[in-house]
Amino acid sequence: MVLLTMIARVADGLPLAASMQEDEQSGRDLQHYQSQAKQLCRKLNAQSPNRCTLEAGVMSFHYVIEHGVCYLALCEAVFPKKLVFGYLEDLQTEFHEQHGKKVPTVSRPYSFIEFDTYIQKTKKNYIDSRARRNLGSINTELQDVQRIMVANIEEVLQRGEALSALDTKASNLSSLSKKYRSDAKYLNTRSTYAKIAAGAVFFITLIVYVRFWWI
Repeated sequence: MVLLTMIARVADGLPLAASMQEDEQSGRDLQHYQSQAKQLCRKLNAQSPNRCTLEAGVMSFHYVIEHGVCYLALCEAVFPKKLVFGYLEDLQTEFHEQHGKKVPTVSRPYSFIEFDTYIQKTKKNYIDSRARRNLGSINTELQDVQRIMVANIEEVLQRGEALSALDTKASNLSSLSKKYRSDAKYLNTRSTYAKIAAGAVFFITLIVYVRFWWI
């Protein structure tokens, strides 16, 4: 289930709205995660991946960035990705419609705390058993959520490595992979041509041999 939701401005990490599970035991456990969520929001920038999952032991942070705003949720690691990203997309659509124009102008933390009402209502929809049975009907760009970037929250926070750097590394690895595939294709093509050329030389040599020695 969704245990913590935070909405923050990417430019400076200013929290705009938040909602935390009210259960007392979870509340005690979630203080650490809430602190991590705030640190994470302060590390985001315009170059950060716009969708990402950050593993945190038995929990996972998931976030979506749209229009300079980060929508972040903390869930149990086993909670389906498609559900949580569908939930975040719903929050993004509604929040941008209600408050998008005001986001650049606010300076006070939690200026849109009243949005918690919509967060709570949407959260119930996504933890409802009917929603869990109908994963395929969730409207997202998330047809392939497995391709969303995954990192480790402790590594990001402790090393102080910006998510943009991780994204750059992922992009570099992707580019190297594409180059490797391209080079392999080129070498395979050259190998094929070499075999054809060798066959042609053999055939021509055979014709010459037969012409001059057997005729």
